[in-house]
Amino acid sequence: MATSVLRFLGPRGGASTLASSATHRCATASYRPINNAATKAISANNLLLQSCSSRFFSSSEDLDAVKRRNIGISAHIDSGKTTLTERILFYTGRIKAIHDVRGKDGVGAKMDSMDLEREKGITIQSAATFCRWKDSHVNIIDTPGHVDFTIEVERALRVLDGGILVLCGVSGVQSQSLTVDRQMKRYNVPRLAFINKLDRQGSNPTKVINDLRNQLKLNASQVQIPIGLEDNHLGVVDLIKNKSYTFDGERGEIIVEGKVPDDMKDMVEEKRMELIEKLADVDDEIGELFLMEEEPTEDQLKEAIRRQTIACKFVPVFMGSAFKNKGVQPLLDGVLDYLPEPSEKANYALDRSKDEAEVQVSWNAQEGKPNPQRNDGKKIKLARIVRMHSNDMEEIDEAHAGDVVAMFGIDCRSMDTFSDGGMNLAMSTMFVPEPVMSLAVKPAETKMQNNFAKALPSLQRKIPRSESSGMGELHLEVYIERMKREYDVEVVSGQPNVNYKETIAARAEFDWLHKKQSGGSGQYAKVSGYIEPMTEEEIKELGKPNEFKNRCTGTNIPPEYYPSCEKGMRDAMHEGSLVGCEVEGIRVVLQDGASHAVDSSDMAFRICMASAIRETMKTAQPSVLEPVMTVEVEIPSEFQGAVTASLSKRMGMIQSSDMNDDGSGLKLEAQVPLANMFGYSTELRSLTQGKGEFTMEYFKHTPVPRQTQDELMDKYKLERLEKEAAA
Repeated sequence: MATSVLRFLGPRGGASTLASSATHRCATASYRPINNAATKAISANNLLLQSCSSRFFSSSEDLDAVKRRNIGISAHIDSGKTTLTERILFYTGRIKAIHDVRGKDGVGAKMDSMDLEREKGITIQSAATFCRWKDSHVNIIDTPGHVDFTIEVERALRVLDGGILVLCGVSGVQSQSLTVDRQMKRYNVPRLAFINKLDRQGSNPTKVINDLRNQLKLNASQVQIPIGLEDNHLGVVDLIKNKSYTFDGERGEIIVEGKVPDDMKDMVEEKRMELIEKLADVDDEIGELFLMEEEPTEDQLKEAIRRQTIACKFVPVFMGSAFKNKGVQPLLDGVLDYLPEPSEKANYALDRSKDEAEVQVSWNAQEGKPNPQRNDGKKIKLARIVRMHSNDMEEIDEAHAGDVVAMFGIDCRSMDTFSDGGMNLAMSTMFVPEPVMSLAVKPAETKMQNNFAKALPSLQRKIPRSESSGMGELHLEVYIERMKREYDVEVVSGQPNVNYKETIAARAEFDWLHKKQSGGSGQYAKVSGYIEPMTEEEIKELGKPNEFKNRCTGTNIPPEYYPSCEKGMRDAMHEGSLVGCEVEGIRVVLQDGASHAVDSSDMAFRICMASAIRETMKTAQPSVLEPVMTVEVEIPSEFQGAVTASLSKRMGMIQSSDMNDDGSGLKLEAQVPLANMFGYSTELRSLTQGKGEFTMEYFKHTPVPRQTQDELMDKYKLERLEKEAAA
């Protein structure tokens, strides 16, 4: 049996389903096997039961007095997210022992419950857990750091109330840090920053804070300063309470509170004043005290930090080393002090009865009776409810506002919306990045065909795209492996295909007649107008890759055929004329045409419009676009020459080169065509004696060289001829 993990976001009470619209779906589903069943894990944004895979709305009053925090932990790969979560679970009593992230001890971190995660030492899918810290119930979503699984971060951040942005104390802001920050800003997620790994050689928290301000453009200021760095890192000084904290015991569980060390008093005073100045820039109360040269009290500072953090105008920065068990408990205090209760986060839905107008959803509404209603309007029965603790479950009788829970027997897809049936609302959509790579797969043996047929639809419900497309080689490799392990299906796959696109560079006019007669009523349609390229700014402002404009006057084309013309335009955009790829960056303007009283039809105009655009594109300076990736490479400095030459050989354009303070390490950023990046991980390991690391993220599509375009066109023509011959 499968479960759906959901979050209660509205007031306490029963919940049921309401279909989300096709264009404004939402929420998130991550999946984990439980008792050999695929689990649809979800969390949500604030109504009654909203999930990473489905949303729930309710309309009853919240009678639960327990404080709650719903947070996600996000960062660049290998910054220590899962290690931090492991310590949080240990200090809150949810686990009795701390285990290694890579599973070398045979157990592995609690939140990496998949064998694949433990084998690879990375988080592949978001996992939910919960714990109790002081007087609050904390729901936590641990998210992947690898860019290939960025959709998991989108799902979590779309539905959570707050976040912790983890940063490496040595590397600072990295490529995926930038991505996570964009995601947090997209969904207005208040966040704390945690500078981790201050025990590492070369750690420099001052540089990291400058990165936060300069690269991420955040109004960030530290609320702690570290006591020592690298091998001498002992603890932190709280700038607000003016106290020091060190961590004793085998696992840092004993917090020793003390006075500020004498040699740090000047620095504490300097950084505290810096904190007040940053707050004064955005908070009126602190700003007024600052102008009057009055010292704010501890309570005034904490209240101001909370106000402006929730408003996404300030980011308090915490310090520590999760691996060395330092600074985690004060960070948990910061979660309670500065991140919002579920009721404090504004949540918006789309009223489908009013043309999807945006409405804010209130927490205080009349008591509603459970009346479960599914996506398609059908009622469903709510049965068993459990809380998720990674891949473990805890049976509960009821769930309250702000809870993250799992329910059994719900057949749903990512971004479905649920309600009690008394409202016609759907949560607004989450952002789904375009896949940059695709892969053709088929079962290795005929006897696996049935399981293969079950596996693909199941995986597609988890990701709002076909599972044969993804964000990189690792993404596709993992899902192929999951088909084998979770569905007992071995597949045969071809070479990964890069997702090319097509566009035009010049305006071209069309005047196209579609006429077909084969006995009885025929087909007749005529359209005229022009196509022209769109700029990147126009595409961004429009919010979609192509535009259709109807500038017809009169009734040469009857108005009832206008939608058919637009559908024909979309057909043409789906498969271009050069290499059969998706088309983007084109504006189609329909100006005139003609119809026939008997032979004209919706299909005739649809075919006519599609044919007109495809043929006209050939005369509008068409070109093929390829995905270009931002590649970030971290290497020991002695390998700089070899690695730079390797990137250049792959047509990479070096954008920046940043040497560590001690000169031992180097971070290169380059823009490289995705097609040239296959096999780079093996080459980088060879060039750097296994010491180099790299990450890459989609940047944009750019025109391919003319020679490459000709090769792609020849390949496409050959494939078409082979298909026609086979037919």
